[in-house]
Amino acid sequence: MKRLTRAPNLITAQHWVNVLSTAGVSCQLHNRYLNGALGEIPADQCAPEIWIVDDRDESLALRLLERARSGPASDARPWRCAKCGEVLEAQFTVCWQCGTARDPLDG
Repeated sequence: MKRLTRAPNLITAQHWVNVLSTAGVSCQLHNRYLNGALGEIPADQCAPEIWIVDDRDESLALRLLERARSGPASDARPWRCAKCGEVLEAQFTVCWQCGTARDPLDG
C-alpha cells in the first residue's frame, strides 16, 4: 500500500477515490475525520489522503488524477456510450441514459 496524494478537502478526496475506483484502481481514503482535530494535530497531517492498494497502479492513478484535476479540454468532443449509444457532452463521466461509466482513459 502506498500514499498517492493528499487532497485539499474531503469532497475532492472522495471524488478522486470515485474516479480511481471507476477505473479499477483499488484505493482507500485516509484521514477522513481528522479535520476536527485541526489545531491539536498539525494541518499538514489532517488533510485527506488517498492510498493505492497495489503500488503497480501508481502510474495509471496519477494520470487519472491529473485528468480529474484539469477536467475536459475546452475543445473536448462529446462521447458515445459504449452500452446504449447515447451521445454525451465531454464533462459527463456517466451516461444519463443507462448509467454506464465512460472509460476514464477515453478522451
